[in-house]
Amino acid sequence: MDSDSEPVRFDTKIAVLLRDDLEVWQRLNVASFLVSGIGQRAPEVIGEPYADADGTEYLPMFRQPVLIFEGSKETLTKAYERAISRGVALSVFTADLFATGNDRDNRAAVRAVRAADLDLAGMAVYGPRGVVDKIVKGARMHP
Repeated sequence: MDSDSEPVRFDTKIAVLLRDDLEVWQRLNVASFLVSGIGQRAPEVIGEPYADADGTEYLPMFRQPVLIFEGSKETLTKAYERAISRGVALSVFTADLFATGNDRDNRAAVRAVRAADLDLAGMAVYGPRGVVDKIVKGARMHP
């Protein structure tokens, strides 16, 4: 078996954890926002640009899967605490952001609340696979 036919196993993981009481539109919106900063913080996760047989070029995407999990508000709080204590790349989306309409107001809404009081709707983490697994422990794969 040559190296091109062997399964690819990444030593890092991208995981999104969403609160299980969100509406479907909220889940999609939150997940999209949460992963948007990972490529800027960790450019190695971005693959090569795509192109079709006609030569039309497309934007590059993550080179590895993004795993989506869900859990209760308490599960998110525990995962957040684990992520902070382990120092991994982390993004957060708070319930307050559903009432804002732009990036400046989003940042101000997060900045106005102490870390212990954040009303997390979701979070995304990127880091070593084993560390991320420990962070999302207790959450379940999103259906």
